[in-house]
Amino acid sequence: MTYYTVVVALKTITLVLGGAVTFYAAKAWRRTSSPALRSLAIGFGFVTLGALLAGGIDVLLDVDRNVAVLTESALTAIGFAVIVYSLYAE
Repeated sequence: MTYYTVVVALKTITLVLGGAVTFYAAKAWRRTSSPALRSLAIGFGFVTLGALLAGGIDVLLDVDRNVAVLTESALTAIGFAVIVYSLYAE
């Protein structure tokens, strides 16, 4: 098993699980109209998007791997900031 295969497998798992959490948080928001659940869905969406973009950048583009790490780290930080906000939103 190569590094490439492991990265693709892990990013795929992250996308599926993150997408499921985002989907169910968005579904709960639509059902309840709760701003906190909307923020939670957005936060998990950013975290999932960060993993997806980082994997795509790392595997598909001919750029320094640090660009992928920076992309994932930035979107993960934004996502977790929104998730923390969702815990305090009313």
